[in-house]
Amino acid sequence: MLASIEKTPLTIFREMKLFIIVWVGQLIASIGSSITAFALDVWVYEQTGSVTQFAFITLANTLPLILLAPIAGLLVDRWDRRWTMILSDLFATLATVAIGILSITSQLEVWHIYLANTFSAIFVAFQIPAFIASISLLVPKQHLGRANGMLSLMNGTARLLAPPLGGVLLGIISLQGIIVLHLTTVFLGIAILLLLRFPKANTPAVAIEESSFLKETTYGLTYLVARPGLLGVLIISAFSIFLVGGVQVITIPLVLSFAPVTVLGTILSLFGVAVLAGGLLIGIWGGLQRNMNMIYGCMFLTGVSLVVAGLQPSVVVFIIGVFLFFLIRPIIASSTQAIFQSKVEPLVQGRVFSIKGAMEAAGLPLGYIAIGPLAEKIFEPLMAADGFLAKSIGQIIGVGPGRGMGLVLAIAGIFTISATCIAYFLPRLRLVEDELPDVVDGVALATPAAGIAAK
Repeated sequence: MLASIEKTPLTIFREMKLFIIVWVGQLIASIGSSITAFALDVWVYEQTGSVTQFAFITLANTLPLILLAPIAGLLVDRWDRRWTMILSDLFATLATVAIGILSITSQLEVWHIYLANTFSAIFVAFQIPAFIASISLLVPKQHLGRANGMLSLMNGTARLLAPPLGGVLLGIISLQGIIVLHLTTVFLGIAILLLLRFPKANTPAVAIEESSFLKETTYGLTYLVARPGLLGVLIISAFSIFLVGGVQVITIPLVLSFAPVTVLGTILSLFGVAVLAGGLLIGIWGGLQRNMNMIYGCMFLTGVSLVVAGLQPSVVVFIIGVFLFFLIRPIIASSTQAIFQSKVEPLVQGRVFSIKGAMEAAGLPLGYIAIGPLAEKIFEPLMAADGFLAKSIGQIIGVGPGRGMGLVLAIAGIFTISATCIAYFLPRLRLVEDELPDVVDGVALATPAAGIAAK
């Protein structure tokens, strides 16, 4: 780790050159896709006037990632990963083209959006594991933290820029123009991939017995079960995303219980800034030498941030708590991903990362479903002025609208702190980086000379 710290920024850039070029193309495509998603969300709301419709959009975007994960992972391991990314991006744009045609001919309906999102998500289920599984081939091990931080930075940038840019562009070039912009950004990302050649893994494939298709598609799960340390890291990652879903579903009604809608918009923007700052921080820093220490520390701080956010009906207190929560999230994501990339054999990463992605993707809607109704139906009545907890806990955190949701955040924070402390004493989890062999060093890593080549 010391050698990595002493390297100059120019040296680091040279060692990560191939990944950075791919990352720039994917960043451009991601911004275009996010702007289009925002514009379509606005269109759906204008047509229906229903916030509930967004739940169906989330389901359409998430369900294919979960259902197709085993098959997608198996095929990603068998296919060329660069071409998997190219073809996935290309086929996903067909849905965008269809939406554009329907919009131009004034035949676009809400159900078309759901169908298009589902169609695109089918190919995203292949594109994401192919991209993530390629990272360990594109950068040396010591830069995995930086690379994963850059992924968080990419996602944070796209989410932060999409609402303001989408709002401005809707008024200037309308939905049809935004779709053209989306297609342009995606094709630019594809063009960059076409000009590159990914290094090949020179490690032998993990021995897999000839078996049924069912066993092959569930190999990723079998692989994790046989390695409880990795499975534990995945559970932590999925739980952190579950908490994100809970915070997101609570934020709007909770903030509106003690602040006007104008303040809510500012708060939501600050959370985007927090994600962006967290990704930038880990991207530049690279993280600690031991990723598990980073994960334990960040999960503990996540719990503290949730307790703070739910403590009082105060804009300042809530911003401090949840800003810290979203600032930490990219660091957790980067650290967990770095462990997987350095410990999972490259030739089976597609299968393992697909299962990982499916479990993490399920965490977000589960957070919506579990924490939202729990806060609204149970804890809000308990924390009403005449509620059962008004004269006990209510004397500490206050009573009335929003205090039940605040209590849920505080309880989630206490649970997170407790679970993190317990998890620290699980040896298979705490020592996962020591007990599992490092598989990255045996891979043909990217070099400046081998990086860019016309295909």
